[in-house]
Amino acid sequence: MTAPVFVVDELPVGSGEFVLGGAEGRHAVSVKRLRAGEEVVLTDGAGRWADGEVVAAEGKDRLVVRLGEVVEEPAESPRITVVQALPKGDRGELAVETMTETGVDAIVPWAASRCITQWKGERGAKALAKWRATAREAGKQSRRVRFPEVAEAATTKQVAALLARADFAAVLHEDRDYGSEPLATAQLPASGDIVLVVGPEGGVSPEELAVFEEAGAKAYRLGRTVLRTSTAGTAATALLLGRTGRWS
Repeated sequence: MTAPVFVVDELPVGSGEFVLGGAEGRHAVSVKRLRAGEEVVLTDGAGRWADGEVVAAEGKDRLVVRLGEVVEEPAESPRITVVQALPKGDRGELAVETMTETGVDAIVPWAASRCITQWKGERGAKALAKWRATAREAGKQSRRVRFPEVAEAATTKQVAALLARADFAAVLHEDRDYGSEPLATAQLPASGDIVLVVGPEGGVSPEELAVFEEAGAKAYRLGRTVLRTSTAGTAATALLLGRTGRWS
């Protein structure tokens, strides 16, 4: 079994003993029940990480760890960002969880015109916090040391600006009448930024698609079946990771 991952605010410079406390320490001691001699990985979630060996468990929420050298994992390339339309209920957290486990680098919530769910005021702030917490927990579960960034909710205009800066910009669209091509045969960049838009259950509106096409994006389809918005981003990310060589 691979060593469990725990998140810290900041890793020390060099090796030495480190005390893991707070919620992470409590999880390590009281839930994971880690004991002396077991291996762990500590990370800041932004690429810096270190292997560690448990020296002792103190009380219910303190784990003393002997750290190895702190290293930094370089950012992956090409970078994959998924613009995710807001799904209903807890399907947003499902999308974030599975995309994180798959390997996406950034997630941008999008308030599409056909979204039933809308993030406004305190409700929006809570929903965004849930997405970010989900990305953190999924990052730990999947043994990542560089967690995906979850941005503030974007408007269609902001998404278009993001697409305009991308080296490859795609909008998932199942309707062949819109000229969608197979994503599996698209010419992908070897480096740079890939931005993929996943629409809501009702689909991307013609007006939104026109804005995105003007920004340089093209419509692509995944296959013969139509996936839900909460699973399409994960399937597309897996396809892109395989085709760009990041899974090789």
